[in-house]
Amino acid sequence: MSSRAQKLLFLDRDGVINRDSSNFIKHPDECVPIPGRLQPITRATRAGFRSVVVTNQSGLGRGLFDLDTLHAIHAKMLAAVRASGGSIDCVMFCPHRAEDQCQCRKPAPGLLLEACQRLHVEPATTTLIGDKLSDMQAIGAIGGRGILVQTGERMVPENVRLSLAPAPDMVPDLAAAVDRLIAEAAARAETETH
Repeated sequence: MSSRAQKLLFLDRDGVINRDSSNFIKHPDECVPIPGRLQPITRATRAGFRSVVVTNQSGLGRGLFDLDTLHAIHAKMLAAVRASGGSIDCVMFCPHRAEDQCQCRKPAPGLLLEACQRLHVEPATTTLIGDKLSDMQAIGAIGGRGILVQTGERMVPENVRLSLAPAPDMVPDLAAAVDRLIAEAAARAETETH
């Protein structure tokens, strides 16, 4: 298995990269990066990680915004990441409402599995950085690693986090998660050369 395959990073969008809103992000102007959250993506890119954003966007299914608006929101986010020197390979989204019971809406693993298939990556080698229980359940369903950040609006209680198997790591924010992953990758590389 190549080290490139071992470095696929899934990123949740709302609450991880940009500010979350209980009223949904319905316009590009409402997609505001959390301060300091673009630089970690740049560091991950420079360290050889490939990034894929995986996001539930039920506002589309609810008719709160249209597909063109969602694409404009993502274009703004991708441009900001590029301007900071980072890269996101693709953005994958579920347009369904929870009651639609689809297989792509997190906590279902459909988005993650589709990304792994498209990018020819073994699911168990991936990591997802997210802020919600559904993120951790989705990555757990494919055997990957979850890292829970504490920047979203709906914090996951510690007892719930510890009940997951395996329990995801918990860190303050995206920067801390990326720093941990880069340090671990460097330690692995050092071990492999000795």
